[in-house]
Amino acid sequence: MTEHLTSKLTKLIEQTSLSANQAQIDKLVGFVMLMDKWNKAYNLSSVREPEQMLVKHIMDSLVVAPYIHGNNIADVGTGPGLPGVPLAILFPEKSFTLIDSLGKRIRFIKQACYELDISNVCAIQERVENVTSEPAFDLVLSRAFASLSDMLNWCAHLVDNNGEFLALKGQLHQDELAQVPADFKIVNTVKISVPELTGERHIVSIHKQ
Repeated sequence: MTEHLTSKLTKLIEQTSLSANQAQIDKLVGFVMLMDKWNKAYNLSSVREPEQMLVKHIMDSLVVAPYIHGNNIADVGTGPGLPGVPLAILFPEKSFTLIDSLGKRIRFIKQACYELDISNVCAIQERVENVTSEPAFDLVLSRAFASLSDMLNWCAHLVDNNGEFLALKGQLHQDELAQVPADFKIVNTVKISVPELTGERHIVSIHKQ
């Protein structure tokens, strides 16, 4: 199974502009194997097949990599560590703080990072509005976490005026974009493609005004 997943992930990455070395690919596959193992008991993800996890979890996280700026990054509503853990594997020089309110998800992330020797991840069980950071984060990521307006209202305190919010969305709805609070500005929206994934994917970049 591991060899098959390694081969599959290598081919998926080759369909993008991304690059990952063998050690990183091995960790990404190891993360999927651990997620599959824990999923049976803890129901971390609705995706059941490891091969589908490669597409819907790993690649769907990694395609954000070209848009990652700064070195101190928060992943809010991270779930089982997505996109934070795959990005932390790809960027070992950056620091990732993964935030989720559910204990079983944070326990999984901590165990996975321990087993896979991922040292640049800090996992916090807390509601995001109660989290503080000193210094402020350079970038706040969210994937399928909340509406843009909720995300910005809950996370505004996590970045200073130089910080950026990056929301990973499926379809982009104009009414959701229109509801972004007045003290924030949408800087960019980018449509991205994920190999073998059906459905739309967009990245929305937002700064404080």
